[in-house]
Amino acid sequence: MLEPGAVIGILGGGQLGRMLSVAASRLGFRAHIYEPGINPPAGDVAHRVTTAPYEDLAALRAFAASVDVITYEFENVPTAALDALEALRPIRPNRRALAISQERIAEKEFLTGLGLTCAPFAPVGSLADLQTALARIGAPAILKTARLGYDGKGQARIMAAADTVEAWETMQGAPSVLEGFIAFSHEVSVIAARGLDGSVACYDPGENVHQGGILRTTTVPARLSASQRSDAVLIAARILNALDYVGVLGVELFVTPQGLIVNEIAPRVHNSGHWTQQGCAVDQFEQHIRAVAGWTLGDGSRFADVVMENLIGDDIARVPALARERAVSLHLYGKGEARAGRKMGHANRVVRGIT
Repeated sequence: MLEPGAVIGILGGGQLGRMLSVAASRLGFRAHIYEPGINPPAGDVAHRVTTAPYEDLAALRAFAASVDVITYEFENVPTAALDALEALRPIRPNRRALAISQERIAEKEFLTGLGLTCAPFAPVGSLADLQTALARIGAPAILKTARLGYDGKGQARIMAAADTVEAWETMQGAPSVLEGFIAFSHEVSVIAARGLDGSVACYDPGENVHQGGILRTTTVPARLSASQRSDAVLIAARILNALDYVGVLGVELFVTPQGLIVNEIAPRVHNSGHWTQQGCAVDQFEQHIRAVAGWTLGDGSRFADVVMENLIGDDIARVPALARERAVSLHLYGKGEARAGRKMGHANRVVRGIT
């Protein structure tokens, strides 16, 4: 168990790194960010920032020497960088969780290996592979790069066999996976944590609405029956334990008449968990810091109903109006340019307290 004053190393300096740094400071820790880009959002609040590429082994070693434990705010950290860091300091969550989440095919094989249900899928390495996979899975379907896609990027919808050539060209030859469409009523996500001692704490599932492949809102509580809510939490716990995971994990699920289907997992704090900042005594960011520092996990019980709304691109112009709403808490990321599709902040609107 790390004592206050210890240093938490965080790979990545975006908004998640920013909010992790704030949570670390509340517990008396110092956050040291490692980020290739200059002036990252986390740099405004972290104790220290190292600006260097992930290929700079000397900078990585110096970073590791200055911290007590290392965590990350995004999945796509190069393997060579992790090799250098892991030899010097513990990385939490572990490398297996990161490797599985970095590659969609590995992720789906892991999930189905646990007996969980995913959309039908097939690996694709060529146009011929895609055509064969589509003949088996059927249209409509979606083709995704096996690595690096997020927020709707690296994806192409296929509504009929005639779309395969254009879809494969969109992938630019990258290894990909074809997924069959799922007839679902809505999507939910579970934010769950596992401590160094193996204890598990889950937050209430939130209901997600996406626009253009980007999360727009998360509403808690989600529209789920008691049994569905229990199933969602048990799925998350099964994944955490199978990975011997330490930290916060996001699990996205489709709600269908046949049961819950796992869409994907994210080995980090998650956009759909931002509601916990106003809905729980211990939010997802503090929970993650507690876990990686070896502390006892906090209580994830919800004391309010919350709607989280991402502020994307020009939504930042709505900040003055949102600031006048009594039930709204604003979380802005300190980003300079409001580009289309760029997450500039989020607003948590407390709908009511639980009585």
